[in-house]
Amino acid sequence: MNICVFLSAADLDDRYTRPAREFAELLGKGGHTLVWGGSDVGLMKVVADGVQEAGGRLLGVSVDFLAATARAGADEMVIARDLAERKALLLAKADAVVIMVGGTGTLDEATEILELKKHGKTEKPVVLLNTAGFYDGLKEQFRRMEAEGFLPCPLTDLVFFAEEPVGALAYLEAVTPAAPAAGIGTQ
Repeated sequence: MNICVFLSAADLDDRYTRPAREFAELLGKGGHTLVWGGSDVGLMKVVADGVQEAGGRLLGVSVDFLAATARAGADEMVIARDLAERKALLLAKADAVVIMVGGTGTLDEATEILELKKHGKTEKPVVLLNTAGFYDGLKEQFRRMEAEGFLPCPLTDLVFFAEEPVGALAYLEAVTPAAPAAGIGTQ
């Protein structure tokens, strides 16, 4: 399965890097492909290293103004013109999405995939990996949106909240159908 991971390119401490590396190793050992922002710095590098070392494939989608930080040695690297094209390519190449810790770019990517799901434009599973309680506030906000009628469907139809890497991958493997035949994509 091609698993898109939205996450930070910042250098972070062990409470974030350890679970990210654990998820990456599970992904690689499972024979999956990491679809990610293509960067070879910070948490993005940690995850790419873990996937590659565990035998998984790397499919990066960088952007013109960040091409200097793109990972050399990825199995495939695409350079998008801008951030909008990058997001579209990341989602098009993925069978599922995992949202890890990150800043405003990660939140932008996360809300876009959830908005697409809300409107029925994709059925790809989305997991929010709540490492070290990082997304507790966002989780609470989503629950409030649901309770007060801001979501037209149950929150559980939009996103699965995982507290640990093993739970995130187990959920994806349980709900994601086998990849389509070559040349046939799903949105």
